[in-house]
Amino acid sequence: MSDPSQASIDPPTPSERLSEMARQLVQFRDERDWKQFHNPKDQALSLVLEAAELLELFQWKNGEELERHLQEHREDLADELADVLGWLLLISADRNINLAGAFQRKLAKNHAKYPADVVKGSAKKYTEYKSSGDADRA
Repeated sequence: MSDPSQASIDPPTPSERLSEMARQLVQFRDERDWKQFHNPKDQALSLVLEAAELLELFQWKNGEELERHLQEHREDLADELADVLGWLLLISADRNINLAGAFQRKLAKNHAKYPADVVKGSAKKYTEYKSSGDADRA
């Protein structure tokens, strides 16, 4: 049993942080009566549109020019990342998905698909390892 007096001392877990951010975002949305517009299809479209705005920051730039551009537009980058995260939080809240738990499960699946000792330094997809015989374990 945890000590209630320690609750304010212990930092929140990543799952608790995500849940609190989702709660704040749902409250923001609900105060504006915007849920009526947030069906799953339109939420997914909005997520992709925000991801495209993020991608636009990288367009037509490479190497040092890209690094310099991202440093000069750090706040824009942060805003676009926050927009993407916001849609992920809303979709997961509306679909009752524990995003932190889903992430941990997906990471475990990826560990199984891509064992470090087999795939290190390679950009192949896991299906290529299975077909090549290089990584029957992958």
